Amino acid sequence: MALPGLHGTEHIGFTVPDLDEAERFFVDVIGCEKVYSLGPFERDDDWLADQLNVHPRAVMRELRFFRCKNGPNFEIFQWESPDGQAPQPKNSDIGGHHLAFYVDDIDEALAYLRTQNVTVLGDIVASQNASLGQRWVYFLTTWGMQCELVSFPAGKAYEATASTLLWHPARPAE
Repeated sequence: MALPGLHGTEHIGFTVPDLDEAERFFVDVIGCEKVYSLGPFERDDDWLADQLNVHPRAVMRELRFFRCKNGPNFEIFQWESPDGQAPQPKNSDIGGHHLAFYVDDIDEALAYLRTQNVTVLGDIVASQNASLGQRWVYFLTTWGMQCELVSFPAGKAYEATASTLLWHPARPAE
């Protein structure tokens, strides 16, 4: 069984502390394109709690949609909430996450991030086992959100025997 009509991931939504800072990072450093924005949005009933599972008096100051080459769009929010906001989660936290950006040449992309004064975590790692052929490294946005550069131009080891391949932004849709 599968979700009827499923085509794939259309967007990834996440909240940032400052939308202007996030836009500068995703447009000027990463290379995404801003498409449109909406907001503010607030209600005096329970709609926000019922529909979005946030405090009913929270205010979504603005949301902005971005296109990032061949992959899901980003829907980036800035909220204010009477019950406060949790800090940026680590990968080990419930709800922890990261955005992974596929690049053709990870060494060139990493050198570029360093010229942009982006905080890089550690060194490039060469994956093993099923992911052999892949290289990756983590970096942080200016507000501390975890991101990753990943590259495997010759594919990953699992592909040699797999009946299903993971989606790949540089490969034509199947």
